[in-house]
Amino acid sequence: MADRGVDLSALPKEVRDQLAELDLELSEGDITQKGYEKKKAKLLLSPGHSADPSPSPEAPGPSTSSASKHHRAHRSGGARDERYRSDIHTEAVQAALAKHKEEKMALPMPTKRRSAFVQSPIDTCTPPDTSSASEDEGSLRRKAALSAVLAQSLQSPDYWINRSVQSSSTSSSASSTLSHGEPKTQPQPQLQPARGSRVDLPPAVRGMSRGQSRSSMLDTADGVPVSSRVSTKIQQLLNTLKRPKRPPLSEFFVDDSEEIVEVPQPDPNTPKPEGRQIIPVKGEPLGVVSNWPPALQAALARWGATQAKSPALTALDITGKPLYTLTYGKLWSRSLKLAYTLLNKLGTKTEPVLQPGDRVALVYPNSDPGMFWVAFYGCLLAEVIPVPIEVPLSRQDAGSQQIGFLLGSCGVSLALTSEVCLKGLPKTPNGEIIQFKGWPRMKWVVTDTKYLTKPSKDWQPHIPTANTDTAYIEYKASKEGTVMGVAVSKISMLTHCQALSQIECSNLYCISRLIGLFNFGIVMNRIHTITVPYAVMKACPMSWVQRVHIHKARVALVKCRDLHWAMMAHKDQRDTNLSSIRMLIVADGANPWSVSSCDAFLNVFQSHGLKPEVICPCATSPEALTVAIRRPGARGAPLPARAILSMGGLSHGVIRVNTEDKNSALTVQDVGHIMPGALMCIVKPDGSPQLCKTDEIGEIVINSRAGGTMYYGLPGVTKNTFEVIPVNQAGAPIGEIPFTRTGLLGFVGPGSLVFVVGKIEGLLMVSGRRHNADDLVATALAVEPVKTVYRGRIAVFSVTVFYDERIVIVAEQRPDASEEDSFQWMSRVLQAIDSIHQVGLYCLALVPANTLPKTPLGGIHICETKQNFLEGNLHPCNILMCPHTCVTNLPKPRQKQPVDVGPASMLVGNLVAGKRIAQAIGRELGVVEDQDLIRKVMFATQTLNHTGVAVCTATCAQLHKRAEKITATLMERGGLNTGDNVVLLYPPGIDLIAAFYGCLYAGVIPVTVRPPHPQNLAATLPTVRMIIDVSKAACILTTQPLMRILRSREAAASVNVKTWPTIIDTDDLPRKRPPHIYKPPTAEMLAYLDFSVSTTGMLTGVKMSHAAVSTLCRSIKLQCELYSSRQIAICLDPYCGLGFVLWCLSSVYSGHQSILIPPLELESSLPVWLSTLSQYKIRDTFCSYSVMELCTKGLGTQTEMLKARGLNLSCVRSCVVIAEERPRLTLTQSFSKLFKDLGLSPRAVSTAFGSRVNLAICLQGTAGPDPSTVYVDMKSLRHDRVRLVERGAPQSLPLMESGTILPGVRVIIVNPETRGPLGDSHLGEIWVSSAHSASGYYTIYGEESLQADHFNTRLSFGEPHTLWARTGYLGFIKRTELLDASGDRHDALFVVGSLDETLELRGLRYHPIDIETSVSRAHRSIAESAVFTWTNLLVVVAELSGSEQEALDLVPLVTNVVLEEHHLIVGVVVIVDPGVIPINSRGEKQRMHLRDSFLADQLDPIYVAYNM
Repeated sequence: MADRGVDLSALPKEVRDQLAELDLELSEGDITQKGYEKKKAKLLLSPGHSADPSPSPEAPGPSTSSASKHHRAHRSGGARDERYRSDIHTEAVQAALAKHKEEKMALPMPTKRRSAFVQSPIDTCTPPDTSSASEDEGSLRRKAALSAVLAQSLQSPDYWINRSVQSSSTSSSASSTLSHGEPKTQPQPQLQPARGSRVDLPPAVRGMSRGQSRSSMLDTADGVPVSSRVSTKIQQLLNTLKRPKRPPLSEFFVDDSEEIVEVPQPDPNTPKPEGRQIIPVKGEPLGVVSNWPPALQAALARWGATQAKSPALTALDITGKPLYTLTYGKLWSRSLKLAYTLLNKLGTKTEPVLQPGDRVALVYPNSDPGMFWVAFYGCLLAEVIPVPIEVPLSRQDAGSQQIGFLLGSCGVSLALTSEVCLKGLPKTPNGEIIQFKGWPRMKWVVTDTKYLTKPSKDWQPHIPTANTDTAYIEYKASKEGTVMGVAVSKISMLTHCQALSQIECSNLYCISRLIGLFNFGIVMNRIHTITVPYAVMKACPMSWVQRVHIHKARVALVKCRDLHWAMMAHKDQRDTNLSSIRMLIVADGANPWSVSSCDAFLNVFQSHGLKPEVICPCATSPEALTVAIRRPGARGAPLPARAILSMGGLSHGVIRVNTEDKNSALTVQDVGHIMPGALMCIVKPDGSPQLCKTDEIGEIVINSRAGGTMYYGLPGVTKNTFEVIPVNQAGAPIGEIPFTRTGLLGFVGPGSLVFVVGKIEGLLMVSGRRHNADDLVATALAVEPVKTVYRGRIAVFSVTVFYDERIVIVAEQRPDASEEDSFQWMSRVLQAIDSIHQVGLYCLALVPANTLPKTPLGGIHICETKQNFLEGNLHPCNILMCPHTCVTNLPKPRQKQPVDVGPASMLVGNLVAGKRIAQAIGRELGVVEDQDLIRKVMFATQTLNHTGVAVCTATCAQLHKRAEKITATLMERGGLNTGDNVVLLYPPGIDLIAAFYGCLYAGVIPVTVRPPHPQNLAATLPTVRMIIDVSKAACILTTQPLMRILRSREAAASVNVKTWPTIIDTDDLPRKRPPHIYKPPTAEMLAYLDFSVSTTGMLTGVKMSHAAVSTLCRSIKLQCELYSSRQIAICLDPYCGLGFVLWCLSSVYSGHQSILIPPLELESSLPVWLSTLSQYKIRDTFCSYSVMELCTKGLGTQTEMLKARGLNLSCVRSCVVIAEERPRLTLTQSFSKLFKDLGLSPRAVSTAFGSRVNLAICLQGTAGPDPSTVYVDMKSLRHDRVRLVERGAPQSLPLMESGTILPGVRVIIVNPETRGPLGDSHLGEIWVSSAHSASGYYTIYGEESLQADHFNTRLSFGEPHTLWARTGYLGFIKRTELLDASGDRHDALFVVGSLDETLELRGLRYHPIDIETSVSRAHRSIAESAVFTWTNLLVVVAELSGSEQEALDLVPLVTNVVLEEHHLIVGVVVIVDPGVIPINSRGEKQRMHLRDSFLADQLDPIYVAYNM
């Protein structure tokens, strides 16, 4: 190696950075090993180590300006949209990128699923898709080895990030200690369970010795690469996020109970306007013309009669050749015919369809201007009001609904169109025109000449003198996408014609690309117009220039795009001559980027006779029509100067000439003077219309008779736009003349020239600064080379997220662009916009070609694009979210209270504040009966299969005899001693109960274990093995089929089958009985061990004594009134927790009959549980959330069918969900509502709560009050406070009481850190004191400290003598208005969540379920979601139930909803297939397991997005 012996620390910083960059590229696979060594050697051997860094893969492209010029010179002509072209700007972007390249940060590229990926060896270990509800605990050794690897990889140079933020934002996954105080192992990656499986997965076992784990760290990780791809990318993301955000968060006090969004403080360096107040600018007076027609129709009548042969309009065909010429005579006669037909031939004489003043839609393609002119003037002559709209192409056209709103608000019910156009409209199968989305019912009228009636000789149109009545309605789309109709009066039209004529538009020929604004002036002055439709321009870009040359036209009306296209195609036409042009009107000259198009066009065509002074940019707006236009200058006169403005100043709304940093300058040209007869002011665009200062940017407002008069049918909006009276700084109106807002942003320059710098609709207000969408497009386009996107297909808009506007850019990606090219372009656009505009992008998305909604003329429909983005219908193929960069208004992280405030002070503080101590006590238990379970004889039980037929029935006597036989077998074949542990491996059923009592008779301790799933042994058998090893079982009791599975060849592939303890099958039992029944000498002797996997992945075994079992059974019996005459239906797993107690113990103790339904049977027949309740008229039933969810999802639509089959649930008095979590209110309410029709009482459904330390704390009984529901403020909850709010309040969280506290149980809420009691307005850990708490954890080496901490702990203040057990759950107690059985007010316990699972981010405590609820609501295709943290980043995993093309739509929606509702920035969004999130048999998500699979890169995600 070249670097052997080289001291890296002696190298210059740039070289060290480049070496680190090379290492990163190698680890990412961006460079081969050979290329890596070659580049490294070159770096180390270079004589001057200060050489410029080589271009990085993130920022390719020429690094010098000369190279970039050379590159541009060789570009193909038509590849870019020159509306945004500017060499100055391109150089500025290149300079900004070069600057970024020097301090380059490697951005992690998103991970996208590819079917061509080669499977790593770990994939071969993934079990098949057959598991149903079996536990899969995986291999402990693999996890220990991986945890060691991950622990080492965490000690990277960036480890300080975790350390520095630990105090304020440690996550549950990265915190150093568990909530209970025991050391927490490093997260252990885990084998991915089978797709679709619901499994329990513990990554660690309490009681495994540290020595064991350490020795097993030497094992390999079964093919999982040591530096996982996912972990590397997260590390890169952390590196990227190290850069400080702008602006820095200011320090201020945050009240714990109220979260404050940071309001950015005003920057003292912000430029402020310093000029004097602007004086309104007057246009030249409107001249008086003799013989001026009284109305536009009168002018047409005059020319139609006197100059009938004079050409009015020439239309071109698709090749650019003249198609037809309409003379003034034909235009007049056809318009007359149409007016007559509309008024007299559409209805009857008594009931005409149209009356003067009615509105009609004109639907004509822009390639047929002649038909449009006839229809327009025909309407004017008939005195109906035309509303021109675009031709709808399909039912779901972009903006179709908004056009429908326009037609509805204008009361349009009739549409005029041509025969050709009508044939092209989409039809229904029976030939009728379809009903367009949002449109009113329309009647279509064809206006071709052959369908028109010649007017009778005595009929003459009524042509009144122009007045303020509406002549026509022109539509306008607002920034929000709403379409409004601007009404233009008859006098406005006439005045507009006069103003245009006065300027110099009355020349002989006009080449028009726009039919609209100049239409009236053309007819008024008898001009011959040659129209060049859009379709012709696409086919023959030079067509308009050729027409100017042939007809020697004096006026040409074009857009920047036409200038650019003609310039690109001019090489084919050497002999064109443009010397006849007097005015080249640039219709979109108000766009700041038009200056480069005008310059480039002049540069090319000056040699063809084009004079510089004839270029006349103009500014127009739908409300004010033509606002300003540059007059043609005198020959040889100097051209107006341009303004070179600072973009930083523009963003603050002030004019500053840019002299220092040319990289952030904007060059704008003037649009001439305002129209004759007009008065203009500049006012502030938001708030009251206050006059701006001379150096301030504002909205141009106009007072003129030649503009629009109102938004038709919308008086409220009209007042704010058309009737604005500017005010001075004191707030006093400057006069009584109303002005019209134009929607244009600009200022008045020297000589009263008007400069426009943008439009209100393209304005993006971010953190109080203004940015122009066109400027951002220009910057994005200047990022060379653009092989990635189409230049004319970029949309920029802003969305409101978390109290501010966020900028989103969407572009269409070229089909041949690679993932790497796209990602590089996106990351460079981010850097360029950040440098030049000093603003962060929130989201940059690339969509497939031709998928963005189009406007009728082929542009992008911005509002529809924005709507698709917010609704998740955009379907991007690449996306980059950067919330970390641009969200700078998050509240300041919460500082934890200092620990020196002791628990006693807090207690006194609560008492002073009038808060009572949060504790609750269940009713008295009374005298405990005979504790011997064996003497009960009234009990009978039966197990049902999926058809509802009893598979097995047993009375207590039968059970007793069977248990005795099992005892004899154990004594005979097991060679067991009293107190040995015996594993019971049985499917749910009576065999399990008999085996349990057989073990009690024999004096051994039973351990119930879920049997492995025969089709998924690889995933489920290691769990069984682990429990057997941890419990040191001396023997296994099981059935013959299961015994064969344990010794099978398939099992040998997963575990060592030769080291099983003695296996005894109980299918064939001996006839003899044991000589005597064993009786435990003391009540404290262990009855059984209860092993379970927590949601955090911990496998814990607790010890249950005989005394605890008897007390628990008595407590349940009292609470639920379980008399011997009762029948109870139980649909629970019988292996641990309260499910086991109800299945095996409670029935024997209370003597009632139990009907046992294994939850697995519901997979074969969903209604079996509900039909059992109906058939046996069950009053009390117990189930799990997974059973309830299965019934809700599977039977919700079948209630009518079940009712028809006679299913009746009116007998059910209590249906209790057994769980160790916060009650799932939405699920229980859905279940109650769905089955209400079957007679289920809404009061029947309730929940229970238990934990590892105490299996049953709450259980809704029969005598207690109904469970109450409260609404808690989520912001307070994050601060560990409880503040009740009204239902429907913002940020409210509904919580249901977890059931009534059991008799003999006492509960108190405690601060987990100080261990002092809390008041009832605080969230704290639930501690419990009860005779039926477990005796402790079962551990091999007996970790006494853990035992004392969890099971026999004392309060630090208050009641020092009572022993408590810590549940590890957070909750609170509220005294309700309801009364309990004793007549006292009822204390309700509300469980909020597991302490181990909480996420500590920004110093606040979050519960995963709350974030997941928000995420699942974000989009219809999110089936399930789970969240966890990794190195202080929030990771959201969402299961996609829709098609894979929707995967990337979820990324912004998930980021938005978490930011809005929880004030958190998501670090990583992972989109996976349904069934990937592991769920255990109790229906609880195993988030820690999911995290381990993610970090080991075993999820096979559809998409992973790393938010910057």
